[in-house]
Amino acid sequence: MLAGLHHVALIASDYERSKRFYTQVLGLRVLAEHYREARQSWKLDLAGAGGLQLELFTFRGAPPRPSRPEALGLRHLAFRVGDLDAALAQLRAHGIAHEDVRVDEYTGRRFCFFADPDGLPLEFYEDAR
Repeated sequence: MLAGLHHVALIASDYERSKRFYTQVLGLRVLAEHYREARQSWKLDLAGAGGLQLELFTFRGAPPRPSRPEALGLRHLAFRVGDLDAALAQLRAHGIAHEDVRVDEYTGRRFCFFADPDGLPLEFYEDAR
């Protein structure tokens, strides 16, 4: 029934800060950008390698995430990277902290968690394919 994942949608507290993070730090490219006057809300469509699509929204008065990462719902968003060390060096070059590298006990692959500007838990998962 399902042909694949179409996109992931995120809500940001500071549009410009999150736009910079997802485009300049993670390297996603802008597909479309719209300010929706009726909602006083931004919608930014982003794309990355492998068909990745991410929508970034702002909504006035959006409540904060209750806890990290064990709140009900989305636990974290994982991005596949070919070289984990290079991806983490890119984060550090932008002053973004990350946790220690771990190894997936089932696959043997390395991964590491970090956060976006709103504290959303993100993961780099090393998979050279």
